[in-house]
Amino acid sequence: MEIIIVLMKSLLIGGLLGFAAAAGAARMFHAPASQGLGAFRTLGEMNACEGDAASHFSFGLGFFFNAWASSVGAGAFTQDVTHRVIPNWATAVLLVKNKSVAETMHNPKKMGMVGGLIGMVLVAFLNTTASAIPSSLQVAAVAVLVPAATILINTVMPVLFWLAAIDAGRRSGFWGTILGGLSQLVMGNAVPGVVLGILVGKGVDDIGWTRITKSIMVAVVLLFVFSGFFRGFDMQMIESFKLTIPNWLNGMHDVFNIGK
Repeated sequence: MEIIIVLMKSLLIGGLLGFAAAAGAARMFHAPASQGLGAFRTLGEMNACEGDAASHFSFGLGFFFNAWASSVGAGAFTQDVTHRVIPNWATAVLLVKNKSVAETMHNPKKMGMVGGLIGMVLVAFLNTTASAIPSSLQVAAVAVLVPAATILINTVMPVLFWLAAIDAGRRSGFWGTILGGLSQLVMGNAVPGVVLGILVGKGVDDIGWTRITKSIMVAVVLLFVFSGFFRGFDMQMIESFKLTIPNWLNGMHDVFNIGK
C-alpha cells in the first residue's frame, strides 16, 4: 500500500515539476522578449548539444545516474533533475520527429507537455526505487554511481564545454580557456568559466566592445573576485607561495568567518 501512495504522489509532483522545468527552459530562448523561468547554465548546456537528439539524451542520461544515486542513497533529488535531465530529455523526444529547434526546444507549450510526462515517469521511478531498495543495496548503489557521476561532472563536462568554446570561434576559445582555467582554480570546476567565456567571446564577436559587453566583463571579474574571496582562495594562494598572510586580510576573513 505504501508503494502505491508513493507512486501516486510522485506522478502528481513529477508532472508539475516536469512541466515547469521544460516550459521554463524553452522560455529562456525568448528572453528578453519574455521572461525565462530557468538558469543560464541550462541554456548554455542545451545550446552545447546543438539540436542533436542523441546528444540531448546522452547528456541528460549522464546526470540521471547522479540523480538516481542521490535519491537512493540520500532520499533527495539533486538540481540535475530539473536543470539537466528533464529539459534535455524533453528536447530529445521532440527532436526525434522534428529537427527544427525553433519548433521544438524553443516551444514552451510542446516542451511543457513532454516535460510533464517525462517528469511523471522520472520522479515516479526515482521515488519508487528509492523506497523499495533495501538499505544494504542503497550503500552499494551510492558507491558505484556517485564516483561515475563525479567523473562526468568534474572531468568530462569541462572538456566538452571547452571544445564547444573553441568551436565557437577564436575569441570564444580564448576567453573560454582563460576563464575556464580560473574557474577550475577558484571554484573547482571549469564549466562556469567556460560558459562565461563563450558569452563574452560571442558577445564581442556580434556587437563589439560596447557598454553591454563591458558590463558583462566587469560582472565576470567581480564574480571571480568575490568567489575567490568567500572561498578563501586568496589566502590559499598566498600560503602556496610560502608568504605571510597580511593581518588586514586575516581580519577581513575573520569578519565573515570564512577561509579558515
